[in-house]
Amino acid sequence: MRVGKEELRKQIEKYVKVSFGKEISEATEFEVYRALGQAIMEDIAEDWYETNKLYSQKKQAYYFSAEFLMGRALGNNLINLGVLDEVKEVLTELGIDYNKVEDAEEDSALGNGGLGRLAACFLDSLATLNLPGHGYGIRYRNGIFNQSFKDGYQVEKPETWLKYGDVWSVMRPADEVIVSFGDGSVRAVPYDMPIIGYGTRNINTLRLWEAKSLVDLDLGKFNQQDYLHATQDKTRAEDISRVLYPNDSTDEGKKLRLKQQYFFVSASLQDILRKYKRIHGTNFDEFPSYVAIQLNDTHPVIAIPELMRLFVDLEGLSWEKAWSIVEKTFSYTNHTILAEALEKWWVGLYEQVVPRVYQITQGINNQLRGFLAERFPNDPARQDRMSIIQGNMIHMAWLAIYGTHATNGVAALHTEILKHKELKDWYELYPERFLNKTNGITQRRWLLQSNPELSALITELIGNEWITDLSQLKKLEAYVDDEEVLKKLLSIKHAKKIELVKYLREVQGIEVNPNSIFDIQIKRLHEYKRQLLNIFHVIGLYNKLKLNPSMSFQPVTYIYGAKAAPGYLVAKGIIRLINEVAQVINKDPETNGKLRIVFVENYRVSVAQKLFPAADISEQISTAGKEASGTGNMKFMLNGALTIGTLDGANVEIVEEAGEENNFIFGLKVNEIEEMRAKGYDPHVPYNSVEGLKKIVDSLIDGTFNDLGTGIYGTIHRSLMENAPWHQADQYFVLEDFEAYRNAQKRINVEYRDRLSWAKKQLMNIANAGKFSSDRTIKEYADEIWFIEPAKLED
Repeated sequence: MRVGKEELRKQIEKYVKVSFGKEISEATEFEVYRALGQAIMEDIAEDWYETNKLYSQKKQAYYFSAEFLMGRALGNNLINLGVLDEVKEVLTELGIDYNKVEDAEEDSALGNGGLGRLAACFLDSLATLNLPGHGYGIRYRNGIFNQSFKDGYQVEKPETWLKYGDVWSVMRPADEVIVSFGDGSVRAVPYDMPIIGYGTRNINTLRLWEAKSLVDLDLGKFNQQDYLHATQDKTRAEDISRVLYPNDSTDEGKKLRLKQQYFFVSASLQDILRKYKRIHGTNFDEFPSYVAIQLNDTHPVIAIPELMRLFVDLEGLSWEKAWSIVEKTFSYTNHTILAEALEKWWVGLYEQVVPRVYQITQGINNQLRGFLAERFPNDPARQDRMSIIQGNMIHMAWLAIYGTHATNGVAALHTEILKHKELKDWYELYPERFLNKTNGITQRRWLLQSNPELSALITELIGNEWITDLSQLKKLEAYVDDEEVLKKLLSIKHAKKIELVKYLREVQGIEVNPNSIFDIQIKRLHEYKRQLLNIFHVIGLYNKLKLNPSMSFQPVTYIYGAKAAPGYLVAKGIIRLINEVAQVINKDPETNGKLRIVFVENYRVSVAQKLFPAADISEQISTAGKEASGTGNMKFMLNGALTIGTLDGANVEIVEEAGEENNFIFGLKVNEIEEMRAKGYDPHVPYNSVEGLKKIVDSLIDGTFNDLGTGIYGTIHRSLMENAPWHQADQYFVLEDFEAYRNAQKRINVEYRDRLSWAKKQLMNIANAGKFSSDRTIKEYADEIWFIEPAKLED
C-alpha cells in the first residue's frame, strides 16, 4: 500500500462512517473488515488499471475453471502487499483485534477441493511472477455448501458468502454480454476480483460471471397478481450462477450443469474476442499470438465448439481457418484417472441446451472421423473408440485433446498413466501434445500466512528469498543436525497444535491432547481416497486397546475433514461411520486418553490454514493409480508433517525429494494392482487371514455400529465383499492394503517418541518442498504451453 499508517487509519474511519454511519469506536469487526477492504481497494485501483493497460499489448493467458476456491482474501492481500504488520499496528492503536477482523470475512468458497484451490494458487503465482494471466469462472451466489452434522450424518446448508455483498468484487456493467441457449437468453454480468502479487505492483484479475435475466419482472402477470410466475424468468436465469455443482442425479440437474459450463465459457470468449478486436481489429490470424486459453479439466471444454461458432457464425471465418486458430489457442489439463470423471454428455440434452454448438460439435467429430479413417484405415474399432460422439454420448475429454495443442497431466505418475493407459490411443496419435506439469501450491498462503512462526524461523536461518523462490528451502538441510534448530521446530509444531486445540474447543466443544500425535486426513470424501481404510485401522486399534489397555502406545488424535457430494450416499455413509466411531471411542474412559477422533465440521480453506501447520502425519492413502496429484500432500510437507501414503499421484515425487526414510510409504503399487486385478482379486483372502480384519469389517453389519435404519453400512459392507455389475468387490483394495497400512502406523507410533529424530524428518520434508511451489508450475506453463512473458509495472 502506498498510504502511510496515519492515512490508512483515516481511510478506515472514513469508510466506516460512509458505509455504516458510525464512528470507528462503535463499529463491529465485520464493519471494520469491510472498511479496511474498501481502503485497500482504493489504494490498489491505480496499479490495477495500469496493469491491465500494460498487459493489453502482450500475449495473455486465460485460465478457464469451473472452480476458484479462493478462501479469505484479507490476510493474503495484506501479506502480498507487504503491509500486514502496519495494518495490525493501526488496528491495535484503534483498540481493535486484527484476528477478529480477519475472522469476520466469509470464505469465498467457489470450489469443491483440489481443482479449485489449485486454480487459486495459480492466480497468486501468475501475479507474483508478473505474468499476464487471469482467471475466468462463475460467481456462484452459493458456493460449496456449509456442512453440519445431525446424528452423525452430513447435512448440507446453503453457503452464503454474498449475503452482504463482497468488498473484493467490482461489477463491470459495461462489459456485460448475452449468452443464448436453446430455450432463451440470459445476461452475463462480470465481477472482477483483484489478484495481488507478492512484492510487485502488478494486479491481475479474476473475472467471475453472474447470470441475470433479460427482464426481471413480467409486469403483466404481476398486475394480474400471479406473483409466482411474474418472476419466473428471473429465477431461472439466476439459477445458472446460484450453486456450485448442483445435484445432477436428474435430467434437470444435468441440464443446469451444462448451462453453467456453456454460460461462463461463452461469456468469457465473447469478452476475450471483444478485447482482441478493440486492439487488433478483425485480423484473427494473430489471435493465438495474443491469446492462450487453459481449460482446467473438462468442465470448460465446450469452449472449443463455442469459439468455432463465434469465429464461423459471427466473424465470418472459414471452418478450416477457424479450426487452425482454435487448436493453437486452447490447451487442456486432465485432472483425473477415474473413467467416471471423464465427462460425457447425452446427445439429446446437449442438443436441447445448445443446438448450434451441438451442430458444430458434430462437424468437429466428422472432421476427426475423416482424419482417423485416413490414419487408421484398417482399424475401425479404433476409429469408433476415438470418436467424440459415440452412440448417444459426447466425450468431452476426446474433444479436449483433439481441439487443443497441449494436454497435460498434473503429476509425473499421472501423466505416464494417461500416456500409456487411459489416453494411450491419443498419445500414440499426438505424442508431441502430451506433457507433465506437476501441481504446486503457493507458499505465500500455505506457509507465510498460515504458519508465521515457522516462516520466521526459516527466514532467520536462510533469509527471505524462499517467499518467491521456494527452492531456497534446500539450504535448511545444513541444519539437520543442529539440535537447537530441531528443538525450535518441535516447539513451533506444538504451538500450532495448541492453536488447533483451542479452535476445536471453541467451535466444536471437543477437547484434544496437544501432546498426542495429530494424524490428519483432510480432502474430499471419496471411496478411492480411502477414508474407510483410515477409520477401519482406528476401529482395529480400539479393539486392540480394549483387550490390552496397558500396551505401550503414544496417544493419537485422528482428525478428519471432508465434504461428500450431496448425492454420493456411500461417501455420506462413511462420514456417519467416522462420527459414530468417534462417539464410541471418545466416550470410553478406558481408551479416550490414548485415542481421540475429531471430524472437523465444515472443512474449508480458512480451517485448512489451521490444520496443515498442526499436523504431525499427513494421510495420503488413496488407491495407487487413482489420485492424479493431490496438493494437500504438498501443504502438509511444507509445514513439516510426515506423509503416510501410497505411491500415488504427487506422493511419488514427494518421496523422491524428501526421501522414503523420512516418510511412511506402504501398500500396493500401480503395477501390482493391475496384476492383481488381472488374476482376479478376492477380498475374502485378507478378510479371513489378516488378524482382526474380519471383526472390523463385520462390525458394519453385526450391530456394533448403527446406521439408524438407512442400510448404508450394509451397502458399504457389500461393496467390499460382493461383486456387482458396476464394480468389483473392494475395488479400491481397502482390505488388501490394510495390513501394510497398520504396520506403517505402528512404525509412526514408535518413531514419534524419538523427538529429535522426528524433528530431523520434519526438517528434511520442509527443506525438500521447493519443487512443489505453484510458481514453478506456472513458469512451466508460461514457457512451454502458453508462451507468455513477464511484464512488470515499474516501481
